[in-house]
Amino acid sequence: MLNGTAAEAWNEIWSTEEGREGWLAPEPEVTDLATRLFEGGAYRQALDMGCGVGRHALELARIGYRTTATDLASAGLEHLGRAAEVAGLQIATREAASTELPFDDASFDYVVAYNVIHHGDEDAVQRSLAEVQRVLRIGGVFQATLLSRRSTAPSSGVEVSPNTYIWEDGEGDHRHPHYFCDGRTLNAFLRDYDWLYLEDRPVDDLPEYRHWHFAAERRQ
Repeated sequence: MLNGTAAEAWNEIWSTEEGREGWLAPEPEVTDLATRLFEGGAYRQALDMGCGVGRHALELARIGYRTTATDLASAGLEHLGRAAEVAGLQIATREAASTELPFDDASFDYVVAYNVIHHGDEDAVQRSLAEVQRVLRIGGVFQATLLSRRSTAPSSGVEVSPNTYIWEDGEGDHRHPHYFCDGRTLNAFLRDYDWLYLEDRPVDDLPEYRHWHFAAERRQ
């Protein structure tokens, strides 16, 4: 969930060229999977949920998807709109929370959500995942990241609800709750999916954090 203090923090970051600089390149694993799915012929409607400045939305549109992007940080959506116009790409943007997606059931073949779902407590995470499942068709693919419980960052934070932490260092969106998930819980969250891949990886420039990287196909 990207709202409240998180949306405020990211709006500030996305408003400057320096703040956007580290968030412009799409993840290679997204480019790779998105390309393979598109070339297979059954995946055409894509959603970049919590799109930030639109690095994945732009890549999806370049590949050929009919692409929609959502975020609650309007500065990111504004940058995406400008970048899409320059590139000659059609991308629909909506200011919306991941917990309340303004789309019909089964609207998308493919949903991407990087660095967004963990913004909130466990209830918010579950609501976001329920919304993804609602708007993703059966057989559709969900590709995302989520903070891992193997991260050491919680040791310097304040636990405000189970597995959910804030930090009082004034950095970025640290005053907004962040949820850290273990493998068993993640399996339970996505029990209606079949894994395409699932990895717990360190973050290169932030060694105190680890992320789950995964893609899964909706089974029911």
